[in-house]
Amino acid sequence: MRLRGNLFLMMAAFLWGTTFVAQMTGMDNLGPFTYAASRYFLGFCSLLLIWWLYRGPRRIAKQAGTYMPGWKAGMGAGCIMFVATSFQQVAMLYTTAGKTAFITCLYIILVPLFSVLLGRRIRPENWAGALLAITGLYFLSIRGELSLGFGDSLVLISAFFWTAHILFIDRFAGCVDVMELSAAQVGICTLASLLAALAFESIRWEDIQSAGFAIFYGGVMSAGVAFTLQIIGQKYAEPSHAAIIMSFEAIFGALASWLILGEVMTGMEIFGCVLMTAGMVATQMGGILRRKRMAVP
Repeated sequence: MRLRGNLFLMMAAFLWGTTFVAQMTGMDNLGPFTYAASRYFLGFCSLLLIWWLYRGPRRIAKQAGTYMPGWKAGMGAGCIMFVATSFQQVAMLYTTAGKTAFITCLYIILVPLFSVLLGRRIRPENWAGALLAITGLYFLSIRGELSLGFGDSLVLISAFFWTAHILFIDRFAGCVDVMELSAAQVGICTLASLLAALAFESIRWEDIQSAGFAIFYGGVMSAGVAFTLQIIGQKYAEPSHAAIIMSFEAIFGALASWLILGEVMTGMEIFGCVLMTAGMVATQMGGILRRKRMAVP
């Protein structure tokens, strides 16, 4: 069962990673907010379908008195998610899909660092992971001087908001209906993105149709299918293993941008990706080793 869980999580990471390409190609004729609104609308519809399919367990939870609605918490998560995804989407007008994938995944290091604000202890592997990741970010995105490119800076800002989003979800996911939480947050993203598109962009139905596959992939496959795979996978995989597997989102994003978009990284940028990947793994390895020592009789 653990192997099955790991496979489900790897499939989710693959879908999330390749979605960076869909986000890039989807903006060939669409503005970032129009693409986001279209994508999240399909994702919202697919999550409502999954929510309906899970009506049996929800009915049992209501009868047992353990059901807690997730709509309100989802609205809060959706506000954070809208800011994060907006910075990320706009950034892709100025940087590559591969870089966006790697910089976004800095949340794996930022989450344990920022969790100290919630009273949690920062372990040595977290500091080691952060140092490797920051060094990797230098080689990946900083050229010649201590400043990030405009697009890379926007992605970095989005990584901080993704960190806040993960910590917010961590606060509520264990006590409310997860499917309702997810559907609500994607619904808020749909509405907020649509309002931003109406305010700042020209919306043409022909352009939306031309980006149909990118919208479908980014909405249904990423928001609907990948999220469901994550839920199923985390039932069987240990949290520390799950975090490492899901960080492969960055690897898949870089590979897809190279194979599909023809993006090429320099040797220094590849070295930066390697260091960032090492930082992601280092952040989780301490917990894995501690659990193994505790498991030994």
